[in-house]
Amino acid sequence: MATLTCHIAATQRQLDDALRVRWKVFGEELELLGRTPHGVPRENNGFDTLATTAHVIVYAEDVPVATARLLLPNPEVARATGHRLGIDLESKVDLTDLAGPGLVFAETTRFCILKDWRHSAVLMRLHAGLYQESRLRGVTHWIASANTETDSAEDARLLHQVAAHQGLLSTRWRARTLVSPPSPEVPTAPLYTPEERARAHQGHLEGLRLPRVLSLFSGKLGARFIAEPLYDAGFRRFSLPLVAALDATPASTRALFDKLTARTSRG
Repeated sequence: MATLTCHIAATQRQLDDALRVRWKVFGEELELLGRTPHGVPRENNGFDTLATTAHVIVYAEDVPVATARLLLPNPEVARATGHRLGIDLESKVDLTDLAGPGLVFAETTRFCILKDWRHSAVLMRLHAGLYQESRLRGVTHWIASANTETDSAEDARLLHQVAAHQGLLSTRWRARTLVSPPSPEVPTAPLYTPEERARAHQGHLEGLRLPRVLSLFSGKLGARFIAEPLYDAGFRRFSLPLVAALDATPASTRALFDKLTARTSRG
């Protein structure tokens, strides 16, 4: 088993490693992106080089295998966009009500793991590094829009009902989707079978699953969903906005994070 280490990108090489992992996952493995400009195999945007952005990278020996991005509030972006926080998700979701004394919200995004490592210890190692960096930067809550693994509007609506049925909608926070481009009329990535949809339409939601990422966030991290699903035309999937209070992370998960982050490195 390869030795896993976690780093917070502090060099151009490490940032490049994060962007290449993102392209390999989103562009090559999942085929969710178009061709990159000039044929450069990187997935990047303007948030990647801001001082308020942190890139967490997990390496297997010297090979980058996973990454995630943490966006803290950015005053420059907030002024330019007219939004309050200055994070990426505000272009799609009204987050005005997410505020309070002493609360610091940061967006977790671009969470990806190479296919061969997706069902391994890398998953929790990445989450642990993200958690530790968030604590160091004073973050109290994560905001994210988690991949639902479907481009079906019907299935996205159903999984939101399933989340409500399981008591996974936030009772404190509410957000409103600002824009959601039209999804495909003929989905290519359904989540539920025709039989499951038929049962759901009759009000029988028991036994319907949530996508793995949503289950991970709600179970291991105590996240709760705060808005209707939104469609991302760039990634060609619906996602579901959520908030996770770091103090509400289950004790067993925090204990695992403490064990895993003993060797997280900057640079």
